Amino acid sequence: MSLMIGGLIGPSVTHAKTVNQKPCDIYAAWNTPCVAAHSTVRSLYANYSGPLYQLKRASDGAVRNIGVLADGYANAATQDAFCAGTTCVITKIYDQSPKHNDLTISLGGRYKGTGSDGSDLGAVADALPITAGGHQVYGVSISPGMGYRNNRTSGVAVRGKPEGMYMVSSGTHFNSGCCFDYGNAETSGMDTGAGHMDAVNVTKDLSWVDCRNAPGLGVQADLENGLFHWNKRSCHPATNVIGAPPFLSAWLKNNGQTSFVLKWADARSGKLNTIYAGVLPAGYAPMHQEGAIILGIGGDNSHASAGSFFEGAMTAGFPTDSADNAVQSSIVAVGYGARTGLSGVLTPGAEISLRATTACCTGDYVRNQNGAAMITPITSNSAEQDKGDATWIIRHGLADNACVSFESRNNPGAFLQLQNSVLRVQPFDGTTQSRSDATFCTQVGKNGRGSSFNLVNDPKKYIRHYYGKVYAANDGGGKNSWDTTAHWIDDVSFIVGPPWAP
Repeated sequence: MSLMIGGLIGPSVTHAKTVNQKPCDIYAAWNTPCVAAHSTVRSLYANYSGPLYQLKRASDGAVRNIGVLADGYANAATQDAFCAGTTCVITKIYDQSPKHNDLTISLGGRYKGTGSDGSDLGAVADALPITAGGHQVYGVSISPGMGYRNNRTSGVAVRGKPEGMYMVSSGTHFNSGCCFDYGNAETSGMDTGAGHMDAVNVTKDLSWVDCRNAPGLGVQADLENGLFHWNKRSCHPATNVIGAPPFLSAWLKNNGQTSFVLKWADARSGKLNTIYAGVLPAGYAPMHQEGAIILGIGGDNSHASAGSFFEGAMTAGFPTDSADNAVQSSIVAVGYGARTGLSGVLTPGAEISLRATTACCTGDYVRNQNGAAMITPITSNSAEQDKGDATWIIRHGLADNACVSFESRNNPGAFLQLQNSVLRVQPFDGTTQSRSDATFCTQVGKNGRGSSFNLVNDPKKYIRHYYGKVYAANDGGGKNSWDTTAHWIDDVSFIVGPPWAP
């Protein structure tokens, strides 16, 4: 489904009490206090000084809380020092509200994770570097198999009580897997029926047949057994395609008895737009929420989703539109942006394509082809799928922040990575091995054109195309046919250019 453009909801006035306050101060001033407030980026209360999230270090199993600086933004320098030279995962995202509804790695449900006890994976701590408030900080990058949950909460709406919620996510990092949710879910981890969930969702909507060919992503309500962007089991008829903002705020509020409201906005500059405001779908009134909180998964632990999370909150009661507008203004004031430190087209967050420079193949591009890394011709007349498969999102190097990783544009959460000397496009599983296999360091192209990329864990091996496939190859020093010196300097040199995907 595409994001829907509507009019502004409510007045654009700001309540006097909300001046210089943060989201949960604003909601409290409008008598709908937060019962959950989660962020790895910043405090969501003006006076919050506790931890934002907890890390676990792979090298020795040590844990460390990451707190806030004096201005309320995450002290990411503590993370960088603690995780230097090893892997860290986010094991807990603290609830800043007085309810202490912390999120920990999901223990599974109807769908088990890949952890030894059936749990999901935790997000890699440094996989999503961004800037906020002028600081270098980290978001939560969810790949399939990752997710967080709290089944025993306090104060969260149950059995038809009103509530509201928002999250700041990404309009460029998403997939069609179920379900990138934040909000209210079943306490059992099982699908217990219509209305037992009330979570805001950001994904490509495949719930309804007439949505499946719509471009872009959707912001919808996961009410269980359906992702709804209005009260029908179908696509909203008044959809409009918009440019996908790299930072997106998604909003849901539900009075629990008769109606719900969906909104979205560009988290960097936009005002709130109406997606839908009206009655609940048939069979969902009244609601039957159970009060668990989930992030990055569905209520039954469906964990095929990809997405980004920067902040989010849930309220007791149905927030006013004026409060929502004031919270959106607080979000815009953060100034969310890409990580600084790398220049040019290889800046993390940039979308690029890689063109071969060998004389045979100057119209060929590195692409994902059913999980294999290949080079094939791409032109303006190529299918949109092919253009997307030849487009890569530059990410902060997963094993070395001075290097880069290449995330598939068409398969968010999947990265170009080494597998038995062959490069493939595989989901990032959070392990130390996966981090190093997906990290490449950049240098001037070996033939004097473009760039060459060597493996961070084996600097003698470079990304090389050879007879249409893409390998990690030595310059004549290896035992494989693709290590031949013939054409090597050309085969490992690529022009980093604009993305083929629109």
